[in-house]
Amino acid sequence: MTEIAQSRAAKTYSGNPENNLTEWEFLALNSELNIADGHARQELTPGQTKIIDELPLLFAEGERRPVEEIERECHRTYFRLLGQHSYPSAPGRVLSCYSSSVAMEILSRALATRMETVALVHPTFDNIADLLRGNSLRLVPLAEDPLHDQDLDERLLTSVGCVFVTTPNNPTGRVITQERLRRIAEQCAEHDVVLALDTSFRGFDPRAHYDHYAVLQDAGCRWAVIEDTGKLWPTLDLKLGMLAFSENLALPVEKIYSDILLGVSPMILALARRFAEDAAGGGLGELHRFIDGNRELVRAELSGLPGVTFPDPDSRVSVERVHLGERPSVEVWNALRERSVYALPCRAFHWDAPDEGANMLRIALARSADPLARSIKALRLVLESL
Repeated sequence: MTEIAQSRAAKTYSGNPENNLTEWEFLALNSELNIADGHARQELTPGQTKIIDELPLLFAEGERRPVEEIERECHRTYFRLLGQHSYPSAPGRVLSCYSSSVAMEILSRALATRMETVALVHPTFDNIADLLRGNSLRLVPLAEDPLHDQDLDERLLTSVGCVFVTTPNNPTGRVITQERLRRIAEQCAEHDVVLALDTSFRGFDPRAHYDHYAVLQDAGCRWAVIEDTGKLWPTLDLKLGMLAFSENLALPVEKIYSDILLGVSPMILALARRFAEDAAGGGLGELHRFIDGNRELVRAELSGLPGVTFPDPDSRVSVERVHLGERPSVEVWNALRERSVYALPCRAFHWDAPDEGANMLRIALARSADPLARSIKALRLVLESL
């Protein structure tokens, strides 16, 4: 571990409830029993192993071919895999980044040049809130339940410059339906409000595979969408974030992108393309069955414990929330840490009202069967003791 990493670990290791989620996840990175971060860390499938064996060829391809050609093929394969046939394929309309967080930082900076206030879905992963606030934007919570079945409040729409929605949401797994997205986009168009979507977990849920871009374009609103490969495939964080945006966005995303990045490695673009091709050939269905099996394992192992429930019974994404009853999540986290098991307390997901998540843990499901099973058995023992 580097000196900087050691210093960071020493600062955060106490499990302070005020830590952000990335700090909690950082503590887990060197543990075999890491069920904290939502990145894909399961074993490669046989088809994916063959792709890794091709890495020298992918490197050579990156040296030989124009980057824009590889990037165009990567985007086309990825978006079509997930049903996004109307994605903006014109040059420069999808900006490739090294992570969805980099894409989020670019979008946050761009928003801050034109507005002061953003309505953000609540709860959601706290680095979205942190990056928006870090660029001096004021946040208004957008409660998840009414978001799914009610029109947006007219007073809200006249007071914000952007509505930001995560779909499927992290950690709840809830998906904005096509009909709801259409109505939200129409309202944003009526009030000239930017509609921003983070769809990083889209790949796990076929209900999120309708063509979002067709809906957004038909509504005529100003929009930006963040996409991500890092949750889907176990590529040791060799991943691709993407920021797609409408022609009428009227935000300096391209200028800010150029301030931060020259571009993304063509080898990573080629790698993401090959994993998307494998997914289109049956790998995506295999991934869905794998995550479903791990979710069943978690629920079965923890069933029958007093007070323990699963708040998101219909979730299909690669994380699972566990409500601990009256047990404080930080107390459970500390007991798990003594067994070298790391999960993720949920207070910070509720970025506007942390106490709402004080009795919940989030479990990462994109893990190989044995370490996941050992981690959940340890969690059951801890919960039985508290």
